[in-house]
Amino acid sequence: MFNSIGGLKKLGFFFLLLFCCSSLLLAKQLTIKEARCDFKYNKNYKGEVIPQFSWKLTSSNRDVFQTAYKLVVAESKKDLSSSNKSVWTSTKQRSSQSVHIPYQGPQLKSKQTYYWQVEVWDNKGNSSKSEVMEWTTGLRSDEWSGEWIEAKNNGVEEQVVFFRKDFLIDKPIKQATLYITSKGIYEAELNNKIIGDQLMTPGWTTYPKRHQYQQFEVGNLLKKGPNSLIVGVAEGWYKGPLLAAHHLYGDKVALLSQLELTYYDGTTERIDTDQSWFSTNHGPVVRSGLYSGEIYDARKIKNLNTSFDKSIWESINLSNQQDKTPLVSSIAPAVKRQEVLKPQRILISPRGEKIIDFGQNMIGRIRFNVTGNVGDSILFSHAEVLDHEGNFYTKNLRSAQQKIKYYLKGETSEFYEPVFTFQGFRYVRVEGNAELINTENIEAVVIHSDLPLTGKFITSNPLINQLQHNIVWGQKSNFLEVPTDCPQRDERLGWTGDAQVFFNTSTFNMDVTAFFTKWLADLRAEQLDNGGVPGVIPNIWGTGENNIGQAGWADAATIIPWNYYKAYGDSSVLKESYYSMGQWIEYINSRSTDNLWNKSWHHGDWLHYMPRNVWDHAPAYTDKTVIAQSFYANTVQNMINAAVVLEEKEDVKRYTELLTKIKKRFVDEFVTPEGAIMSNTQTAYVLALHFDLLPKELINSAVNRLVHLIHEYGVHLSTGFLGTPYLCHVLSRYGHKDLAYQLLLQESYPSWLYPVKKGATTIWERWDGIREDGSLQDEAMNSFNHYAYGAIGDWMYKNIGGINQAPESIGYKNTIIAPKLGGGFSFCNCELESVYGKVQSFWEIEDKKMKLIVEIPVNTTATIIFPDERVSGVFEKENEVLAKDAEGKLLVGSGKYEFLFNVE
Repeated sequence: MFNSIGGLKKLGFFFLLLFCCSSLLLAKQLTIKEARCDFKYNKNYKGEVIPQFSWKLTSSNRDVFQTAYKLVVAESKKDLSSSNKSVWTSTKQRSSQSVHIPYQGPQLKSKQTYYWQVEVWDNKGNSSKSEVMEWTTGLRSDEWSGEWIEAKNNGVEEQVVFFRKDFLIDKPIKQATLYITSKGIYEAELNNKIIGDQLMTPGWTTYPKRHQYQQFEVGNLLKKGPNSLIVGVAEGWYKGPLLAAHHLYGDKVALLSQLELTYYDGTTERIDTDQSWFSTNHGPVVRSGLYSGEIYDARKIKNLNTSFDKSIWESINLSNQQDKTPLVSSIAPAVKRQEVLKPQRILISPRGEKIIDFGQNMIGRIRFNVTGNVGDSILFSHAEVLDHEGNFYTKNLRSAQQKIKYYLKGETSEFYEPVFTFQGFRYVRVEGNAELINTENIEAVVIHSDLPLTGKFITSNPLINQLQHNIVWGQKSNFLEVPTDCPQRDERLGWTGDAQVFFNTSTFNMDVTAFFTKWLADLRAEQLDNGGVPGVIPNIWGTGENNIGQAGWADAATIIPWNYYKAYGDSSVLKESYYSMGQWIEYINSRSTDNLWNKSWHHGDWLHYMPRNVWDHAPAYTDKTVIAQSFYANTVQNMINAAVVLEEKEDVKRYTELLTKIKKRFVDEFVTPEGAIMSNTQTAYVLALHFDLLPKELINSAVNRLVHLIHEYGVHLSTGFLGTPYLCHVLSRYGHKDLAYQLLLQESYPSWLYPVKKGATTIWERWDGIREDGSLQDEAMNSFNHYAYGAIGDWMYKNIGGINQAPESIGYKNTIIAPKLGGGFSFCNCELESVYGKVQSFWEIEDKKMKLIVEIPVNTTATIIFPDERVSGVFEKENEVLAKDAEGKLLVGSGKYEFLFNVE
């Protein structure tokens, strides 16, 4: 017994401490880890888009799933707690849905910040509330009061125009929002401070049909008294050359903006682009182009930063391009600076060139600090590789110059980073006053669309780890605004074929939701009235036969929407693309004879194996009609899948009947009674097997013929862009995973590891971009940063790592963990940040014992399939576990598990 007041106080303090600790422990049993409105966390600027809400949950318990949720939206934080003052509440919904829940309240106001919060309940009796989140709507199309303005002298190629507006502020500002876009690429600064951290704005879209704008809160950049808003606009994608196309969208850059001010006294003011603005082409950025690079004269910086000088600035013209192009709030992830690379070495080539090696092929630009004399100049050239003699190599850039020239103003220290351009490079040659540059004062800035990394893949094989590194860096380098083919030569276009073959891999590596939502909107906008889909999006090549409707390229219109839905569980993309998907099928029908797609021009199995000399194997050419018919079937299957999800029952019936006819025609036209397929190539068999085109009685024959062809080529692949993504999947599916591992680990040409052994740091366009003797492939088409063959990453995640989905699952609601051992691997750590949370499959083998660590997110389930169906002797934390079904599969709920068992 406590016989003193002090003892009672101590006891009370003890129980208080116990209560607080218990409360904290209970609070951690269910936590909302991430809540987001559509694609972004917290602040999210939106136009007239109806938002969707998602959240991720964490818990210290196992087998946790959500049983209910309640969403509240309000115009202020305090109104979230009042049902009478909220804009919308879902009320408490008995549902496990925690992703892609649409807003269903009254019509949203424009230019309004909304606050939202979600509360959830689980099956263990716990509940949790999210932080208060917010998003801000944009302008309605009829609220734009600014006018497009352009410079009077605005026709010179690669000329950068600077626009200026000076204005006074004489009272305190409560809020200031800048809405801005351009025809060209803009960078805006307010009172000599750059606005935002976004690059290459407003981005690249199908400008005549969808023109993005951005909005920025700029109150912190304004001051009482005189203010100056200066916007530089370069030609970018709008006016500059895009491959062979010049002035594709227009021959003059232009600016549109409006700055809306709200004062504390309740009054408002709007500063629009109009005839009161001024412009100059005498700024420090002398010339700038996407392919050519940039010329910067620091001596001219005073023209912009000093007070208004009539000798430099002249009045503007209202643009004659006052079109009705729909202005849409940017939903795409902004291009931003992502990381900085230091020089690995400076070398002198056999030709005497000073070359900086950054050690990594990349997309971005250099930046540097220099000290020198006024008028000194430095010329920087960019390249991906050195030639076989070690000299700087730029022939594969074709007409792209990729040069930066800088003129010094002669101050103590000068800093520069290009503004309106980017380069694809690993090496930089320095000329002119080259002695001013050393390893300490230059670095490379990696830029690309701001896509969060979602995957991790590490194994015991360093070559495979380098391959994965190359795949990720290929994606970084080519996911800038659009999924480009390459970031260095005079191309950099949104090829549909490259995008669709790599899409599944891209979803493992990064969160590509907003990126592809935006790009698919451009695809739909570019689709022709007859349903034809261009080969590049945005379309810069017109409507000629060689650009419209190629099998495996235009099929991105159905492949990506369906795979997007599978990866992220968002049916809105299917809804938005459904008509487009149907129109694409109608186009194929119009180019077909009796359900055989035989009237179109196709790229075929692009860059398939070609022999180097007469003693090599024969070319692996696959008949293009075989390929077309295969993708015809796949596209219709994707349409059936979408129709089922969207409950379009009549379409399910109609397209199912069509698919039956397409498959029959494939077999009748191309397959012998013994199972040989026309062309007798790896790609022909891979497509037929992967797309389920063969009757059951011919499958084994086709598989055996595929295996024979692989061995005939010395256990090498011979596939191109269209066959390669599915090759190892087919082998694993039909009992030849060991052969799939052999192909993956093959080190001689053609193979995935041949470029790795040659020192590649990104994926190559050609299997042999650099030959065994060090000589380089065809300079007209030889990119060393071309992600398509990186599609093998999808197989690596699903088979080596073992992370996959159950057939009926979407968004990894029901995961399958099934690592397939082989290839001499002794461990693999594979992770994926899904829409529900982290999925992990970590395994390692030592002394014939295998450890398998699995993590499954809250509100999901998983099926664990142990390697070789070994279900006896499986222990989980020293407790033996038994399989839950006759197939040797263990069904688990959320949580982290550590299994230990024997392997042969």
